[in-house]
Amino acid sequence: MQTIPSANPSEHSQVYNQPLTDSSLIACQHCDLVQHLPDLEPGASARCPRCNKELWRRREASLNRTFALTVAATVLYVIANSVPMLGLTIVGRDASTTVMGGAQHLWNNGQQIVAVLVLFTAVIAPALQIGLMLAIVLGAMRERAPRWVGAVLRHHPITRIWSMIEVMMVGVLVALVKIADYATVIPGIALFVLWVLVFILAGMQASFDSREVWEKIEWAQDGAQDDAVGEFMAEEPL
Repeated sequence: MQTIPSANPSEHSQVYNQPLTDSSLIACQHCDLVQHLPDLEPGASARCPRCNKELWRRREASLNRTFALTVAATVLYVIANSVPMLGLTIVGRDASTTVMGGAQHLWNNGQQIVAVLVLFTAVIAPALQIGLMLAIVLGAMRERAPRWVGAVLRHHPITRIWSMIEVMMVGVLVALVKIADYATVIPGIALFVLWVLVFILAGMQASFDSREVWEKIEWAQDGAQDDAVGEFMAEEPL
């Protein structure tokens, strides 16, 4: 809590929900122990003295590595959704489909709920995960990160939860094993690209340091705090 003196000594305004001035203070997410975070070398990590859980690991060149992996993920995502994923040959007839084409076939065959889930978890959520990460990294690379970077950073974990390309790939492999005796299965380029994309997305998340981004947008929080103080001062009666 921060107290602001007013012109009248008997009255004062109070500004709540303001950040601490000491940015090294951190609370353990597992045991809630508040402690000072030491300066770490790249690659080093700090652990909680009470529960021994990792508090923070400083990653070397986090933004540059995350940006490179995000660009690679963008290229792979576009390829994976542009070329056929699977091809089947049955009694002389050939057929192939893409990821979105598979969702469309499910919809046309009366499996609307499954089609929507496949479309959302395998197409929409990964696109949001990659797109939001690219926006966060590009915004954090600026000298003064805009305020919207913080808003995007808060919502980005939701897209990561719903992005389930690896689950879809496991389902595809199970289906391939079951139909291998009845048809000739021809793996498409997208199938291999999607497997690579799964590891690229994992590397993208492993190299990303959210604390570094939050430190870059502290200036925006300080500006918001100054605005709030100014409003309270303006409303304070003389």
